[in-house]
Amino acid sequence: MTPGYHEQLAAYFTSRRWFAGKGRKFAITHVHAMPWLTSEQPRVRIEIVTAEFEDGTKDSYQFPVAYLPEPDPRWSHALVGPVEHDELGLSTAYDAVYLKPAADAFLRAFHHRLDDGAVTFHVIDDAELPGGGVFGTVMTAEQSNTSIAFGEDAILKLFRRVSAGGNPDIEIHEALTHAGDEHVAPLRGWISGNWSGPDGESAHGDLGMLQLYLRTATDGWDLALGSVRDLLIEEDLHPDEVGGDFAGEAERLGAATASVHTHLAEIFGLSTLTGEQQAALAESMSERLTRARVIVPEIDAYADGLERHYERLRVFASEVSLQRIHGDLHLGQTLRTVKGWKLIDFEGEPAKSLPERVAMDSPLRDVAGMMRSFGYAAGATLRQFGEREQLSYRADEWVARNRRAFLRGYFGDNANGDVQRTLLLAYEADKAVYEAVYETRNRPSWVSIPLHAIHRLALES
Repeated sequence: MTPGYHEQLAAYFTSRRWFAGKGRKFAITHVHAMPWLTSEQPRVRIEIVTAEFEDGTKDSYQFPVAYLPEPDPRWSHALVGPVEHDELGLSTAYDAVYLKPAADAFLRAFHHRLDDGAVTFHVIDDAELPGGGVFGTVMTAEQSNTSIAFGEDAILKLFRRVSAGGNPDIEIHEALTHAGDEHVAPLRGWISGNWSGPDGESAHGDLGMLQLYLRTATDGWDLALGSVRDLLIEEDLHPDEVGGDFAGEAERLGAATASVHTHLAEIFGLSTLTGEQQAALAESMSERLTRARVIVPEIDAYADGLERHYERLRVFASEVSLQRIHGDLHLGQTLRTVKGWKLIDFEGEPAKSLPERVAMDSPLRDVAGMMRSFGYAAGATLRQFGEREQLSYRADEWVARNRRAFLRGYFGDNANGDVQRTLLLAYEADKAVYEAVYETRNRPSWVSIPLHAIHRLALES
């Protein structure tokens, strides 16, 4: 390869939505090339690329690369740059996911159950795979991963940021698929690999997962936004008087979430938070609030009210049950299908380490995430209409109605008011504080959305 390949990768990564290092100075310091997946043109292989930042931290990224003997203008949008593979006569590198023949190499590898010692393509039992000749198409909603749809049958999610160890999205989907859970898209297979880092250390980790493609599904976030929009257009009507009322769906989504949590508890078991751990959890929330007040001074006026929720958690005498959870649940992680709600993306919060993402936690953390997501749906739509008093009042009504509906579906007849309320308020306050910091750093014009929730939470007794 030419000496400039690392610099070309760095320039390409900077423009990708999945690259988590935007705004930070970094350099590509190491590329581990895995064996070729194809022997014909384009030549395709997975490369594990190490990005090192100014503070010495490092991230590893999976980068499937397609090499061609000469530039092809059809793929200019995926161009990385010129390279040299003299022995193969290759001159140009591309992001392989955008070249349909290259993306198809992944599907063929699943059919062949490829296992070359470096990369292994696992298939669940006798899972049905898309037929040959189906080209992959990259989904436009690219975020921290890249998804490739193969016809109308399956979707391959390639993890871009990778680390040693199993990926919880695969682990949980495999378990729920074997359990026959109806609220997830069944897993068809997954990819694992072995690579070495810049210091020569060896790593084994998961690289991607193939699952049923829910082609006709509708994103839960989009459904909720449409409901709020319908309400604000009417302006003078209450949420239950508008045709796009979301409460029935919110209740069914709550029941679906409870079903998934029940299966996760049965499969992975339960644990209990000790009094010491409970106090430590409350203290960590309080410390995050202290740090947030420096970054978002507007929180100061509500800090005492939030601290009261953390203090109740700290001295809470009832037993707190822990289990495996989703870890990053919100409306954008849900799909509405003709067969009901499905939950997706069980990776947990991307910013957390793998041990943190697979650790047991209270399922009410997921519930709190959904509570905040209703607030975001209303707040995001309200921004488009203008925050007039009447519309703000209607938006708050929408949030309250759908929160109640979701909780009714989730808890059913198993409500335990004091226990659930104490935990839920603490988790929700912690989440809103996190959101206020995030928005201040990334979307300052959106910070009013979590601040609105913080104001409400500080007033709740």
